[in-house]
Amino acid sequence: MSTDDDQEFVEYVSTALGRLRRSAYLLCGDAHRGDDIVQSTLVAVYLRWSKVKAVDNIDGYVHRILVRRYLDETRRSWARVLLAWRMPESPAPAGAGVEDADAVRSALGTLSRGQRSVLVLRFFCDMSVQQTADALGCSVGSVKSQTSRGLAALRGLLGAQWLDAAPTPARPAPFDNDRPFATGSVR
Repeated sequence: MSTDDDQEFVEYVSTALGRLRRSAYLLCGDAHRGDDIVQSTLVAVYLRWSKVKAVDNIDGYVHRILVRRYLDETRRSWARVLLAWRMPESPAPAGAGVEDADAVRSALGTLSRGQRSVLVLRFFCDMSVQQTADALGCSVGSVKSQTSRGLAALRGLLGAQWLDAAPTPARPAPFDNDRPFATGSVR
C-alpha cells in the first residue's frame, strides 16, 4: 500500500472510529468485545483499502463488515466461554508440612471407624451433615454426635491449636461406645 493510501486510511479511521465502536458496543453489549470486533473489521478494511476507498458508501460498507464480524464471532464456540470478573480463589498458603499431615493421619487412625468416617466425609470430602448421614445410612443426630466426639478426641490427641477453626456442637448427645451409630453399622 502506498503512503497516500495509508494516509487516507488513517484519516478515515480517525473520523469513523467513534461510530464503529458505538455500533459494535450496541451489537454485543460489551465494550471489550466491541473493541475486538472493531479491530478485526479495521484489519479487514486495511487489507482491502484500495478497493474499499472506491466504494460509493464507505461507511455502509465498513458497517456491513462490522456486523458480519460480529455475527461470525457469536457463531464461534470460543465466544461462548464466560470469563469470570473475579480472580479464582488462590490456593491455601503452604503451612503444614509432611509431619503435620502424618500426625493428622495417625490421629485419625486411633478413632473409631464411625468417628473417622464422619470426620473424613464432613471435613475432607466437604459433605453436609445430611449428606454424611445419607452416605453412612445413619441419622443426622448420629452424625452430629460422632462429629463432636471425634473432634474432641482429635483435640486431645493433637492439641487445641489444630482444630480451632472446626465447628464444635454446643451440647454433644450421649454416645454408646460399642455401637458407633444408632441405625446401621460402619465397623
